[in-house]
Amino acid sequence: MAQKTSQTLEQEDQETHKNGDQREEDAVGQKKPHPLRKWIILAAIIVIAVAGLIFWLNERNYEDTDDAFIDGHISGIAARVAGTITAVYFEEDQSVKAGQDLVDLDPRDYEVALEQARSQLAQAEAQRQATQPNIPVTQVTNQTQIATTSADVASAEAGVTAAERDYEAELARVTESQANSDKAQADVGRYRPLAEKDEVPREQFDQVVATAKSLAATVAANQKTAAAALKEVDQKREQLAQARQRAAEAQQNAPRQIAIRRADVAARDSAINAAQAQVDQALLNLSYCKIISPVDGVIAKRTAEVGQGVTPGQQVMLVTQVNDLWVTANFRETQLRRMHPGQNVRIHVDALSATFDGYIEGMPGATGSVVSLLPPENATGNYVKVVQRLPVRIRFRKKQKGLERLRPGMSVEPKVRVS
Repeated sequence: MAQKTSQTLEQEDQETHKNGDQREEDAVGQKKPHPLRKWIILAAIIVIAVAGLIFWLNERNYEDTDDAFIDGHISGIAARVAGTITAVYFEEDQSVKAGQDLVDLDPRDYEVALEQARSQLAQAEAQRQATQPNIPVTQVTNQTQIATTSADVASAEAGVTAAERDYEAELARVTESQANSDKAQADVGRYRPLAEKDEVPREQFDQVVATAKSLAATVAANQKTAAAALKEVDQKREQLAQARQRAAEAQQNAPRQIAIRRADVAARDSAINAAQAQVDQALLNLSYCKIISPVDGVIAKRTAEVGQGVTPGQQVMLVTQVNDLWVTANFRETQLRRMHPGQNVRIHVDALSATFDGYIEGMPGATGSVVSLLPPENATGNYVKVVQRLPVRIRFRKKQKGLERLRPGMSVEPKVRVS
């Protein structure tokens, strides 16, 4: 045991000596590095610093965001009249051209409505033709009535003149008979004392009395005749006034009657216009039985099925206008300091793993939060400052390969050169 222990100790001493020598050699090696090592490290640091500076100088001239997507016009195609679908010509994802027929509706109801409207138009035109001749007929009738009433006035005036002359003649007869009666009464007065004295025959006196009575009766009769003649004059004058009134009415009513006839014709013309409008509306409704695409694009969604009933305003298809796309990029408000329309943009499309050239078309009018459905109300006192985002519109440059593969909703990463 003692011998083994001594040998073991000697071996341990030898190993310890060897390890100490090895550590001394390693220490000597560490103390003597390669002479180019520090230059290599310095050069690497300089290269990294220069690359970082170049990268920083380059990146400070760009603003980018991953909150962006392709946007476009999506036209909702809806029925303009009620009806039943009889045919659908396109499926989803198919391309369509403006003016192509998408859906057909049953047109029979609208064909009947068109026939009815045309019948009403023909009736209105016939009534117009029947009313038109009334104007010249009324003009002739008015002229005749004016002439007749004028003749009646002249006749009445002549009647008044004749009646006045007759009255004057009757007055002359009254005067004459009154003079004769007065003379006869005077004769009675002269003959009475003579008859009482029997200086004249009784028969002669009786004859004078009879003559006086007869002349007095004549006076009374002539006075009555004169009174009748005076009434005749009044009657003729009344007839003259009536004739003049009828003549004035004829003169005044003539233009009014013509105006009435013309208004009737105008009303018929209005009825024709209304009937024509009904025909036009019926034609439009019939044309709406063919639902056509108003734009070029791709069918994004089809909801129309054959046999389905639709109502006005009900959507049957969605058409995406793939020839008019842009990018809506929601930049932070702090990124807009140096942005302005016209700046160049590189647009990376994730779905295609391709990059396109574009430019800023327009700057935003408001932040996204302001135009949202429930905008924030900071006046409530719960205000927390948040960096806002504003939608910037970026337009693709024309005639680039692969633009036809873009679709609204694709995610993109635009990078704007702001220097």
